[in-house]
Amino acid sequence: MATKRNVRYSSLPTDEDDDTPNRNRPYDPRFDYTPKNLEKVPWKSIALALFLLFLGTGLLFLSYFVFTGHMGGDRSQAYGLLALGFLSFLPGFYETRLAYYAWRGAQGYRFSAIPDY
Repeated sequence: MATKRNVRYSSLPTDEDDDTPNRNRPYDPRFDYTPKNLEKVPWKSIALALFLLFLGTGLLFLSYFVFTGHMGGDRSQAYGLLALGFLSFLPGFYETRLAYYAWRGAQGYRFSAIPDY
């Protein structure tokens, strides 16, 4: 069984929790907020997202046409096009939506949420 130790605890000074700037603390540039850096538009990522969106839409339409018989092909080819269409459409739609809402200035959406390549 653990023994109880005689340790006296003291409360921390209250001036560390204040939001007022303290002249005794050194300046730390890591905590500077620069909105220009956060609002840099990742053009390459947006172009990739639009490409994936249009490629996925095209593949989904092709799979639909093969399924309905308007185009020649087997059902296995249609399933392959459907899978590839979903795999390219979903990330393209997601990142295009993020870019659109960030461009519109919607609350909670920023260009910094999109990875930059």
